[in-house]
Amino acid sequence: MPFWETKSLTEMTREEWESLCDHCGKCCLMKLQDEDDEAGSVYYTDIICDLFNMKEGGCTDYWNRETRVPSCLRLTQDNLDQIEWMPPSCAYRRIMEGQGLKSWHHLISGDKNSIHQTGNSVLGKVIFERELDDLDSNELEEHIVEWPLGS
Repeated sequence: MPFWETKSLTEMTREEWESLCDHCGKCCLMKLQDEDDEAGSVYYTDIICDLFNMKEGGCTDYWNRETRVPSCLRLTQDNLDQIEWMPPSCAYRRIMEGQGLKSWHHLISGDKNSIHQTGNSVLGKVIFERELDDLDSNELEEHIVEWPLGS
């Protein structure tokens, strides 16, 4: 049986952990949290981190991203309590919630491009943060999108 079906996230090796990322880019989207909502609802925007690689998905400076982007949340085996910030299609979240990987996930399909080919990544749907002038919170709300919650 595949490792993601036999191990919990905390039992995975570094290599197994890293291989779960499908490079969808949804975690790189700017998110807003409703602080007036008791549940602390999280809303996704179509604004993406400037370090995102628009050709292949993923981060252009993965190992230094937290230094370059202080607001970047690096999901690790030690901070799984923050998984609610990840989209429902995220492999880490799906494994944590007892769901399997989606058919387009590269560990199932055997093709790292299947996530993009099936429209389950951010490619072609986002704008870089640097392309926007300083936005206030009202303008950010105009960029809220629902599609990261699907698939």
